[in-house]
Amino acid sequence: MNIHEYQAKQVLKEYGVPVPQGGVAFTADEAVKVAEELGGPVWVVKAQIHAGGRGKGGGVTVVKSLDEVRSEAERMLGMTLITHQTGPEGREVGRIYVEDGSDIARELYLSALVDRATSRVSFIASTEGGMDIEEVAENTPEKILTVSVDPAGGISGHHGRQIAYALGLEGEQVKQATKLISNLYNCFVEKDMSLLEINPLVVTGAGDLICLDAKVNFDSNALYRHKEIMELRDLAEEDPAEVKASEFDLSYIKLDGQIGCMVNGAGLAMATMDIIKLYGAEPANFLDVGGGATKEKVTEAFKIIMSDDSVEGILVNIFGGIMRCDVIAEGVVAAARETQLAVPLVVRLAGTNVELGKKILAESGLTIIPADDLNDAAEKIVAAVKEAA
Repeated sequence: MNIHEYQAKQVLKEYGVPVPQGGVAFTADEAVKVAEELGGPVWVVKAQIHAGGRGKGGGVTVVKSLDEVRSEAERMLGMTLITHQTGPEGREVGRIYVEDGSDIARELYLSALVDRATSRVSFIASTEGGMDIEEVAENTPEKILTVSVDPAGGISGHHGRQIAYALGLEGEQVKQATKLISNLYNCFVEKDMSLLEINPLVVTGAGDLICLDAKVNFDSNALYRHKEIMELRDLAEEDPAEVKASEFDLSYIKLDGQIGCMVNGAGLAMATMDIIKLYGAEPANFLDVGGGATKEKVTEAFKIIMSDDSVEGILVNIFGGIMRCDVIAEGVVAAARETQLAVPLVVRLAGTNVELGKKILAESGLTIIPADDLNDAAEKIVAAVKEAA
């Protein structure tokens, strides 16, 4: 789960992480009020969307008067902000963040994430902070340092000093960096984050460190432990289909293809999508109904797939263990009738109650193409979509 920049800074502030003073605004009047409370004389007006690249896209402006605060707020609120992460369709800006301007001497980069190879929290640091960090990573990877933290020992001073020296910090700044790294690590672990990015981490003219921007993602599987984080969720920033899927505990991600997929298990989902591509088509989604799906859950999953206008065919691939094939079949039949299915549907069932599941499909009166295995299913759905085109 993602949150906005201003929310991320609120979370970091709880752990003693230095961030600029600021406030969120939903109208131009609120923006001016926040600016007045901050005092100025320099403010930064930032569009709040769940995407990077806002600066290059025109979503971050430095202003020096209350009139400029108002005009920038009026310009940003309601605009469609297009960045390299939003795609050409962009995102509508519904809120902005007004914060104190900072005296910037240097811009650094710092992030923390879970290293998939080691399952350890790793810090990534670079002297080349700012808007072009992606280019740095691609063209000069030697300028990026990675420091992993052994969970057995936890964070310690030497991690912070190693990062501080790599960033070219000196004297009191090393002490600040060591404390900052420790606080960020504790925040990351205790809040079950999956990504924490500070870009830029700024050295001010006075020589102090301050987190000028913050991007935070949380482990969705751990959110049940953090009601205070769940309350920060902005549904307007999420795909409506993904929001609907989360209500039924379904794992759904929209993709750009034309073959809708419904499977049980993430590994099976990846295999299903790969073999669809092998036969010359593209998957329209990732959708995992899990191992204990009910008829209602399967029905909703099917309806979510059908809500995507780009779907030209559907492949249901269930390899049952805990998941009963008759439950899948009942859900598929109910959903196909409710949505008045008009695209080809291929169903491959294997596992618990498979014969009963196949019987339910066969006696449904619907045009459902059965498949014997994954290879057969992928070949049939791709052929059926081409034939229907």
